[in-house]
Amino acid sequence: MELTRRELIAAFLGSAVAASACRTSRKREPVPGAIVDRAVETGHRLRGGPLPRAEVAEPVDVLIVGAGAAGLSAAWRLAGAGLKDVRVVELDDEVGGTSRSGKNSVSAYPWGAHYLPAPMGEQGAVLRLMREMGAVTGTDAEGYPTFSEELLIREPDERLFYQGEWYEGLYLRAGATADDLAQAQRFEARMNAFGAAKDAKGRKAFAVPTALSSDDAEWTALDKVSMAQWMEAEGFRSPRLKWVVDYACRDDYGATSEHVSAWAGIWYFAARQYGKGERSEGFLSWPEGNGRLIRQLLSSLSPKQVERHVLVHTVEPGAEGCRVEALEAGTGKPRAFQAKQVVFAGPRFVAGHVVAPWRQQRPEWMGAFTYGPWVVANLTLSKPPRGRGFPLAWDNVLYESKSLGYVVATHQALRQYEGGPTVLTWYLPMAGADVKAEREKALSAGYGEWEAMVMADMMLAHPGIEEQALRLEVMRWGHAMVRPSPGFMWGPARFAAQESLGRTLHFAHTDLGGMALFEEANWFGVKAAERVLKELGHSVTSWL
Repeated sequence: MELTRRELIAAFLGSAVAASACRTSRKREPVPGAIVDRAVETGHRLRGGPLPRAEVAEPVDVLIVGAGAAGLSAAWRLAGAGLKDVRVVELDDEVGGTSRSGKNSVSAYPWGAHYLPAPMGEQGAVLRLMREMGAVTGTDAEGYPTFSEELLIREPDERLFYQGEWYEGLYLRAGATADDLAQAQRFEARMNAFGAAKDAKGRKAFAVPTALSSDDAEWTALDKVSMAQWMEAEGFRSPRLKWVVDYACRDDYGATSEHVSAWAGIWYFAARQYGKGERSEGFLSWPEGNGRLIRQLLSSLSPKQVERHVLVHTVEPGAEGCRVEALEAGTGKPRAFQAKQVVFAGPRFVAGHVVAPWRQQRPEWMGAFTYGPWVVANLTLSKPPRGRGFPLAWDNVLYESKSLGYVVATHQALRQYEGGPTVLTWYLPMAGADVKAEREKALSAGYGEWEAMVMADMMLAHPGIEEQALRLEVMRWGHAMVRPSPGFMWGPARFAAQESLGRTLHFAHTDLGGMALFEEANWFGVKAAERVLKELGHSVTSWL
């Protein structure tokens, strides 16, 4: 049965957005644009029958399958060790995975991850990358790195839209009761305590990346319950506080607090600080978001080392290396590689279709990995949007919508204050419990439906924005984020999945860290590369 416009908007964005869309409903011309993702159909060829094999295999020392943040981090580490015979193959026409970016005549803009929390001292590989970029300016009095002012997100950095008006920050203080504020203060104190906590070995209870966190049962027991259950048990019942925690879970994990491990929920608030709240270094961002990090990783390689439009369909590990079968995605021509070492830098659900031994016998741990879909849209405007209350910020969040709102690509350039054109990047995590149903919803909606939903969300906060809209482009990520569900972060499946297969096939991806974050991708990419170096007989001083 076909949904009405109101039912469609309510199903994706909630009743408040749908009601507003109906109240302001008037005939308007649709914003020109398109759905721009193309890899879904090509990737689904892996589910079909046997694919053709090449007669001759191209020899290569190291083959990296996947040019997302993890794969390029592996290639970056190998380049740092002086390896030349390294090839990276990627299915899509753009590298970067969910850190990729786009650009038009107005600005560059992200298609996924759009910022990096300023790394702290122990984040060796990420901090090394920041130094290569010239982003690190020195150290502060406590010995922590300091960063270029032009990269730190300037104020106003966050605002919240609620019942017709914008407010500063992400906690809704307008109309808050004394009990609301007391619970918020108590919650902050608990998170600060978690941020300061260390075990007998000196490890932080919650660290970045997650691999540096304490494995003491005192902390890992939190993984057995959901964040929502932990909040209830601790007496955190204020609707405003619960909204903030739910927003945090949807923002970083693409799921509500009911479906996120309490360990992961607390990690969000505690891992990037030392017990005094959010560290002053803040967040680093670029117009293209984390696409800037991808560009930096890519700069360590020659153009010939990275091949796009290559669909790898079989990886057969052996004692002397791996044979890798592939197709040229455009022509269907079979390709093959004989690699001494392979880094498979794709998610587990793809590995299950590609790694030959796993096709024959699926590992038990694979069922523990679940992935939530996202939709990202970039809306180009002739001038900045209007709104009541607190002024336009970098991050603009809608309290009554299931979306996360939008970030402003031109924020660092101060362009919105000049009144010139800008690009708003809108995010919708499909956060329902049934990820397969959510994925089907995301992929079944066409451009007209997405245009109606994005504009309904935007018009709720910015009446008249449709008159400024020049173009809308929509990207659907069917398997955007691994979900840190209760029991997953410290359960056996995630650790089993990190093991190499023999001595020639190694793995790297954010899903191995349980969180779809750049720091996790970089950690596992570098870790896989250092395993490769050891197998090739190189002396390795770890960057981790």
